[in-house]
Amino acid sequence: MAIISKKKLVYPIQKPLREYLISQGREVTLPITYEELHRFNSAIPFIDVKGKDTLWESVFYPETEQIHVHEALKKIYALLKSAGDVSVIEHLYIDRIDLCTYGNTKPFRIRIVNKINDLFDYFYIKTADASRIYGLELEHLISPNKINFLVSGSTLVEEHIQGIPGDDFIRKNLKDPNLNAMRLAKEFIKFNERCLVRLLGDMHSSNFVVEVIPDFDEIHYRIRAIDFDQEAYESRAAIYMPQYFKQNNPIIQLGMKNLVPELEIQYQKEERSLIATRLKSKISGPPIKHLVKAMMEDKIAPKENVVSLREDLSRLYNDKEFLACRNMGEILYTSLKFVFKYPIRHKYSFVNL
Repeated sequence: MAIISKKKLVYPIQKPLREYLISQGREVTLPITYEELHRFNSAIPFIDVKGKDTLWESVFYPETEQIHVHEALKKIYALLKSAGDVSVIEHLYIDRIDLCTYGNTKPFRIRIVNKINDLFDYFYIKTADASRIYGLELEHLISPNKINFLVSGSTLVEEHIQGIPGDDFIRKNLKDPNLNAMRLAKEFIKFNERCLVRLLGDMHSSNFVVEVIPDFDEIHYRIRAIDFDQEAYESRAAIYMPQYFKQNNPIIQLGMKNLVPELEIQYQKEERSLIATRLKSKISGPPIKHLVKAMMEDKIAPKENVVSLREDLSRLYNDKEFLACRNMGEILYTSLKFVFKYPIRHKYSFVNL
């Protein structure tokens, strides 16, 4: 079982990462900052439709400031969704602003609504933690998923990632008679491998969503991470492998019932091959190299975490190359290099950490 050691530290953006963000068009000037959103004068608990306390608070601003705040948030949405074209926000209004008081980055969640058809969307404004930004960008470049996010100084803006929350999916959808158990198990193996290779930790069921994708003859699934705070931070290899979180056990058990070891190895190999293809791509390859180089010049984890993780990964791969790594960036570089060195790593349910 994977256990997170303690509350994660928040690391500021250093020069190499800032230069990368500028080169990729991620750095912008925002009309309002994360710190300014804290100028609300009242808040109430946000209760969901079932009467349950969500642990979010809906915040309210003085009447004299509310117009400015709402207009600024609509402009941020335009920057996020349409490169700043404000014509897209003409019929939009800010319906609610919520604050999460228990998360690492204490995000604001903005609900924005189209008054013509009542369709709504969300986006988030947070403290710009370097670990999370590395995680978001690696997800964008290495996984099959694309993510829109922007940075301005110490403020981070993220789009909402749609899907069924993992814990809800496990509780409700695993009992669906139309569930394609083999497809879901296959996707979990590939998700497990993606997380390990790019060092994304803490992927228990509350930190990912499941997309259900109907096809003409069957249903497919895509598991998507929604929390990137634990990118290249934790000290144990098991924390970067979703298979070790007890919350995910129902999906693990489903896979054990529906897949033979040969298929597990095949899907693991497929995912490592896809990652290798993205690393070699003329489009995604250069920014990945730039990003990893920035991480190799950065500090985003305590030294003891680096030492412990490099030893764990050395045992996992039975390869001493990890032991020479001096920081998390070098560990990530080695992990990415190993998709070429080890096209097949290990049958995931045999691993013992």
